[in-house]
Amino acid sequence: MSKRYFVTGTDTEIGKTTIAAALLHAARESGLSTAAVKPVAAGCERTAEGLRNEDALVLQAECSPALAYELINPVTLEAAIAPHIAAQEEGAALTLELLANACRQVFERKADLSLVEGAGGWRVPLNDNELLSGLARDLQLPVILVVGMRLGCINHALMTCEAIAADGLEVAGWVANQVDADMSRPDENLATLQQLIKAPFLGRVPRLQPASAAAVAAYLDIGPLI
Repeated sequence: MSKRYFVTGTDTEIGKTTIAAALLHAARESGLSTAAVKPVAAGCERTAEGLRNEDALVLQAECSPALAYELINPVTLEAAIAPHIAAQEEGAALTLELLANACRQVFERKADLSLVEGAGGWRVPLNDNELLSGLARDLQLPVILVVGMRLGCINHALMTCEAIAADGLEVAGWVANQVDADMSRPDENLATLQQLIKAPFLGRVPRLQPASAAAVAAYLDIGPLI
């Protein structure tokens, strides 16, 4: 078995990494091998080993067998801004071909479950002509959608699903992640999403402290993915 998916979200800062790491953790707990790629990461910190991104490190911790950081996060950008702007300012190459080749290097290891985590939402520019969504399209990866549960999430989720379908890809599953603990009518919003999103529902994750991969994994069902 070798399953590969692209993880996207309804916006930035809605828990893509948290959910991706939890899915990998659940797979490891089931005895499966795991791998992850965060092809481009903006908002990296300088360390003795070079630029490092917190989200990529979280994913690296859930890869079994272990993967070198450079394989997981081939393009590191220091500024915590839109990747294409950071790349222009920092003189970094950012193309679909570059990112696709990096993903293929990880896929060659044939892990039972491999996840590619995007940046921000679905339509994120890489350069003047290419979008990050094109990476999922070029690699023909089914998509896992993380819906940040807050006001406006229904519109954002449905529009993202429409965009994914327009790119000829399938939503393999979706997760409701409670990013706003004070959201009004969360149960009613979730019920509407479950009715309108025609894809497997992988779970509802509440606000957790800490939101470790192990803690979040308890709320997810990886069955439809594996």
